[in-house]
Amino acid sequence: MKLILRTYNLKLKHTFRISRKTIDFQPSLIVELQEEGFSGFGEATSNPYYNISIEILQNDIENLRALVETTSNETPEEFWLKISPFFQNNPFALCALDNAYHDLYARKKGKKLYELWNYEVADNPLTNYTIGIDSIENMVVKMTEFPWPIYKIKLGTPEDIAIVTELRKHSDSVFRVDANCAWTVEETLSNAEILKKLGVEFIEQPLKANDWEGQREVFKNSVLPVMADESCIAEEDVAKCYNHFHGVNIKLMKCGGITPGRRMIAEAKKLGLKTMVGCMTESTVGISAIAHLLPELDYVDMDGSLLLAEDIASGVAIKNGKTFYPDRTGTGVILY
Repeated sequence: MKLILRTYNLKLKHTFRISRKTIDFQPSLIVELQEEGFSGFGEATSNPYYNISIEILQNDIENLRALVETTSNETPEEFWLKISPFFQNNPFALCALDNAYHDLYARKKGKKLYELWNYEVADNPLTNYTIGIDSIENMVVKMTEFPWPIYKIKLGTPEDIAIVTELRKHSDSVFRVDANCAWTVEETLSNAEILKKLGVEFIEQPLKANDWEGQREVFKNSVLPVMADESCIAEEDVAKCYNHFHGVNIKLMKCGGITPGRRMIAEAKKLGLKTMVGCMTESTVGISAIAHLLPELDYVDMDGSLLLAEDIASGVAIKNGKTFYPDRTGTGVILY
């Protein structure tokens, strides 16, 4: 098997701001695994919050090149078990390799990835479209220029309620809000009362990731469901979220790829938690991998490629929230 690494600097349509960072470009690493005339693709992006740079991603994967290139015909689960001990501090790199191997494996089997798992895609959830923090006027413009059935609104400002109030005047779509750890318990409970009246479906990660005591209070008293994001990184976090959150938002890059992601989804379902998979700001390479998990999810946030000024790949298409799979095997990705 041959390993190929490519780096990109993905330009965004608009400056993207959340409570802790602002970006105009997103550095990304694409992993390609080639074997028997087939190619599988995976993606990892840089992320300062988790101390992940493109250089770190490249170095950590290069250090394992010999092991990766001598792999052949193992299942994706076997491949993940073999390489995961070397990526204890870099689940982003592990994700890129794991997703690329899943893609390659399914292509060699002549199946779409969801077909490999015997999933039915007829009732897939719709993806939301994210409105990043900006002036209220600009947030209205971003929303109205991109009509969509579900919006995720990034919050964590002194004007959070004013933002949602104004946006609601311009749309009847479903609203979800994401505070990215920026609120207190008191703010969350107070905001939830108002946001519910404004037609918000749920709140994502209102408190700091390690504030489990505060989150328990929110869980017991919030009038809106609360989804974990930064509090649910690795597999062991799913059980911690039980009786603290109503559901979990799993990010494949944070947990180490499709393999642990599917286990986390299964564990969440077992505990009666709502299941969601979210994305980073990433290209169609990463988004297409997420798309094959849709039949197992209650909600999905896979709009990363829609936020880009230019994409680097063809794969799944998203129109008005609905996912369309290309007539290709694996994840369906082709690099431009």
